[in-house]
Amino acid sequence: MATEQQSGGEMTWEAGRPTGPALRELAERLGEVEALDPVAEKVAETARQALSSSPALKDAISGTWFGHALHPPLTDLPIGAWTSATLVDLLGGREGRRAADRLIGIGILTALPTAITGLSDWADSTALDDTIQRAGAVHAAANVTALVLYSASLAARRRNHRGRGVLYGLAGAAAMSVGGYLGGHLSFAKGLGVDQTTFHRHPQDWTRALGDDELPEGEVRDVALEGTPILLTRRDGRVYAMLARCNHRGGPLEDGEISDGCVTCPLHGSRFRLEDGSVVRGPAVSPQPVYDVRVRDGAIEVRLA
Repeated sequence: MATEQQSGGEMTWEAGRPTGPALRELAERLGEVEALDPVAEKVAETARQALSSSPALKDAISGTWFGHALHPPLTDLPIGAWTSATLVDLLGGREGRRAADRLIGIGILTALPTAITGLSDWADSTALDDTIQRAGAVHAAANVTALVLYSASLAARRRNHRGRGVLYGLAGAAAMSVGGYLGGHLSFAKGLGVDQTTFHRHPQDWTRALGDDELPEGEVRDVALEGTPILLTRRDGRVYAMLARCNHRGGPLEDGEISDGCVTCPLHGSRFRLEDGSVVRGPAVSPQPVYDVRVRDGAIEVRLA
């Protein structure tokens, strides 16, 4: 609800909180629970330190070699296996018992790599957005709860406590659903794992960026064209132009180190080739947008490559 305030001769109207579906409202409110911060910050910092010690491992987990974040496709494995197990439990009768047990086992085995890739993606974003940190912590807790419940379900089934195993499985499905919803919220509402350059507007035709004499050899400039920040630098006489916000989590590339024909993001260390935007080192998984450059009539002009 909007509120109105009056002070002296000044009137101020404060915007109200938007309303929406109950589940989305709950997810948004989880992002405001500051009590989650101590545990979430500790877990995120531990994950960052562990992965930063091995850039090759970090790239592998992030999906740099794959050209796509690994966590989203991996989630299909435990979710698909456990959902199928629940359906077989409910509809498969006695003949489906062995299949249900095997599906639960598959879900348990694939949950670990799924969790590790998700932890890596989440840890990179917690320092940038407290709401992602908090909602992500609950997302992880729900998924861990699902893993524990399905593990208990499999253990009960192996001890011939079939009914108890099915009940544990149904409880696991409920926890998995909570985790799945929050995972969707993090991706689609908060942009976690999304290429941060996707919705930038780029100059399609030659557009003046700055004067040729405004970019000395070895210097870096950050200019805005059509609302898009563009990094310009001159190296060995050639001018390079690249979108200045890292596609991984929006880091300011103009503040990054430039060496050996590459720029390194100061946030998470993603490294891109200036000439064509290729990913030299992750955790970024997508090439960085680059621009054609020309010097004409004393001006540096750019257009999308």
